[in-house]
Amino acid sequence: MDDFDRDHPAPSPAAAPAAASGLDARPGSGGALRRESRAVHPPVVDVAGSRPLGVPLHQGHLFAFEDSASLVDAFGGPDGAFLYNRHGNPTVRSLENAVAGLEGGAGALATASGMAAINTVLLALLRSGDHVIAQESLYGGTFAMLADLADRWGVQVTRVRGDDPAEVRAALRPNTRLLHLETVSNPTTRVTDLPALLAVAREAGVVGVVDNTFASPLLCRPIEHGADIVVHSATKYLGGHGDVLAGIAVFADAELHRTVWHHAVELGAAADPYAAWLTLRGLQTLPLRMRRHCDSALDLAHRLDSHPAVSAVHYPGLPKGTRTTNSPAGCCPRARAGCSPSTWPAGGRRPAPSPSRSGSRRSRPPSAACRR
Repeated sequence: MDDFDRDHPAPSPAAAPAAASGLDARPGSGGALRRESRAVHPPVVDVAGSRPLGVPLHQGHLFAFEDSASLVDAFGGPDGAFLYNRHGNPTVRSLENAVAGLEGGAGALATASGMAAINTVLLALLRSGDHVIAQESLYGGTFAMLADLADRWGVQVTRVRGDDPAEVRAALRPNTRLLHLETVSNPTTRVTDLPALLAVAREAGVVGVVDNTFASPLLCRPIEHGADIVVHSATKYLGGHGDVLAGIAVFADAELHRTVWHHAVELGAAADPYAAWLTLRGLQTLPLRMRRHCDSALDLAHRLDSHPAVSAVHYPGLPKGTRTTNSPAGCCPRARAGCSPSTWPAGGRRPAPSPSRSGSRRSRPPSAACRR
């Protein structure tokens, strides 16, 4: 017996409070843990008979099992028992289920950032020698990743404007694996004809990936128009408060979800539980915020459009006849207004894109592909 136990003896079994998780005994202890052990293993409360109204924050990263069969199940897929946070976490899964429901998907995978979601999808689905058709106005980080895959893996990339299905059909090759589009381009807010382009991909058996960050699932649900995978930087509208870094990929098909999940576990792209909890908090105000975002962006675009120091306004919500550059007539007003306008100064020239990040921007769908 050490000095601590001698000075602070364990309580008798009759006086000891009930412990939890099978940690209430040790050989020769009379049924009670030493105090050091009780400090290390506090009781875990099992909520029974009620449920929390809000999603709890499960910050712990390890989970215990009553039997080996349950442990094996935890390795099986994204819907298994919880084992380790890289495989899954209750708070993170709540976020995944919430966004999958908003997008109309079969499942989702939350990640540490928007680029983590994009990279996980690309690395899970592409092999050396595969061909990708990519919208030229993609976010710069996405194009940088595609350029890196081209340099190091020999992935072939063809760029298309994003408004002509015939151009996509002409770009198809026998080894085409993936079509990567965006709903609203960042920062030039170009609009993509999602239904037409995704129909071409589906006919050819090509996986259609859509970055829906700038629209959010309140303005557009790409899965309804043929997308296989929808990605978000949850750092933006989903989180909404400038205090979280997170991403998410939503899958139309459960088997595709499972395939990418296995690669995500190996990559270590998992979302932090606290980041997931903050994003869930942000989702609760998403409908209110998106309406205000739309109203404010449209007002700002009109003001910039009439300013003498501005030569062009890149915003699809402005009516024809103004100085906006991408205002497709078919796009629904709410969706058109759901992004921030960008401008060029009067007399200024549009900067040339860098070779590695050409088209560092994002795009959005016409009328049928948009919804409030």
